[in-house]
Order: sequence, then structure tokens, then C-alpha cells
Amino acid sequence: MSPALRRALVPLVILAVAVIGFLVARGGSSADGGPASTAGAVQSAAAASRRTTPAPSARAHATVANPSGLAEVGASQLPPEARETLGLIQRGGPYPYSRDGIVYSNFEKILPSRASGYYHEYTVVTPGSQDRGARRIVAGDQGEKYYTDDHYASFRFILEGE
Repeated sequence: MSPALRRALVPLVILAVAVIGFLVARGGSSADGGPASTAGAVQSAAAASRRTTPAPSARAHATVANPSGLAEVGASQLPPEARETLGLIQRGGPYPYSRDGIVYSNFEKILPSRASGYYHEYTVVTPGSQDRGARRIVAGDQGEKYYTDDHYASFRFILEGE
């Protein structure tokens, strides 16, 4: 094998080993509760390898002022599944769905306008739903969190200490 070919293959082998390790550590579950897809695992492993600072969700939670003017809801008033998701966000995971932690783009323009990548979304389990359901928590880089139970049609600012 030529040295040039060997140099080209080394990164691919490293990526393959990382993906296999990621799948084993994850227990092989996917967003819909079925077997993990290789494409999703590769994307998740690649995203994890690029992250050099803790995700905004991994920061210690503190009561943050409401920058949005949206209606507020105390964390204790949220459904139990939403409180569980808040706990996962505060601990930095592990998250049950491969899409948890992805960038939320705020296409609806309901949340305050911020730079791309500022918001991240997390699934709130919906009992009886065959998929991820409509409920989410969206977290901003400054620690603010919003709850939606209608798949981004409306949001409420979460008062975490209440």
C-alpha cells in the first residue's frame, strides 16, 4: 500500500472506530425507539467530535430573566415528561432521541431573534405517541428555556426555579 493511500485511509478508519464506539455506548437506540441508523450515528458522532465547549444545555441551570415577553410557566407546572427533559438538559444528557440537542432555527420567529446556532431543541416524550410527538423544550445559549406542546406554534418561557 502506498504511503499516500495509507494517509487517506487513516481518517476513515478512525471515523469508523468512533462510530462503532458511539453505537455501542448508546445502546443502539434511535429517535423512534428502533435500531439506530448508521447515518444518524455518523452525524451524531461527527457533531460530538466537533463540539469543543459544553452544549448550552449542559450549563448549570439558574433562574434566567424572560427576554421574550412570552407567557411564563413554572417548571413545576410542566408535565412530568417535560420536567424529566429539563433534568436531562441540566445534566447534559444522555438524551433518548438522536435529534435532541440539534439547532433550532426559529423559523416561526416566535422566540427572540438570535444568531444561527443559538437555540437547541430537546424532545419531551408524549405518552402514547408513535413518534417524537409535538412537545419540545428549546434552550438558548444564555440559559433561557421555552416549552412548546404544539410543535413550535406557541411557546412559554420556563421559570426553572418555580
